[in-house]
Amino acid sequence: MLEDADSAPAVPDGYVDIPFVVEPNYAGWRLDRYLCEKIRRMDLERVRGIILRGVLCDEYRLKPSTPVYPGLTFRIRRPASQEPVTPTALPVVFSDDWLLVLDKPAGLPIHPTARYHKGTLVTLLRERFGERFAEPAHRLDRETSGLVVCGRTTESCRVLGGLFLSRDVHKEYLALCEGQPSEDTFVVDAPIAEGTDLIRIAVRIDPVAGKPSRTRFQVLQRFTQGGAPFALLRCFPETGRQHQIRIHLREAGFPLVGDKMYGPDPGYFDRFSKHTLEPEAWERLRLPRHALHAERITFPHPGTGETVTFASPLPDDLKDFIAGKAPAS
Repeated sequence: MLEDADSAPAVPDGYVDIPFVVEPNYAGWRLDRYLCEKIRRMDLERVRGIILRGVLCDEYRLKPSTPVYPGLTFRIRRPASQEPVTPTALPVVFSDDWLLVLDKPAGLPIHPTARYHKGTLVTLLRERFGERFAEPAHRLDRETSGLVVCGRTTESCRVLGGLFLSRDVHKEYLALCEGQPSEDTFVVDAPIAEGTDLIRIAVRIDPVAGKPSRTRFQVLQRFTQGGAPFALLRCFPETGRQHQIRIHLREAGFPLVGDKMYGPDPGYFDRFSKHTLEPEAWERLRLPRHALHAERITFPHPGTGETVTFASPLPDDLKDFIAGKAPAS
């Protein structure tokens, strides 16, 4: 568990501490692999260098090969930098002694990363509810809006972690795509592998190295804006790969509106990350974020075993796009 604010050692001026608490579903992982999973922008060599320079842990010195266990707490100290502004709203959809279900706004990262250390869902949780209140049981991309399920006890986190790994969680997403599929329903069954030549944190379709991945899609609405065709889709991921819906839609020829990584130009994401994305590219992307929303989730309650379902309405920015309103600057 994280230290209470009153007992935590002071952080020197000009530095920030990024806290980590290992979740139950990572039990037994090597520390370097765990950090690579949590800080996707860093490769394994860079993560090992950070660990060897010394992560901050009150229990013992950690090495890259150290096996982590649930509840292990440590911090990475890094020079403070100008952090991008992120949303501060954190709407609660449901809460009981076992669960906290949140409606994450687009633009809010879930975990601290190399770029975001204060403006994250985990940080907001701890600031508003206390250090030990809840931990996210899964992840959503920063730009994806919608439902995030958190466990409120160690046992709940363990059960939820197992449910997500075993695919006993039914998820539905809403997406706005470029183009209009001719069929009302279609399936993309394409193996996904991690990493591309251009972007390390991206994924690729790879029939040889990829893991089995399947997504079903249902067309809810076809519409036109500025003479260009679009569609609103309901997405049913049958596997849980990173960026699965995004790359499967690109594979089908209908990329997400606003997707800098899998959209119209593979160089957009690199230039966006370097703050050099040109105005013409923003116009081509049409939205400041990719148009994906985690709309519905169903799973067995970790305490009672009863099936529970939670839903989140399509957010205003995506409804405005369908209605033909200009996105907020």
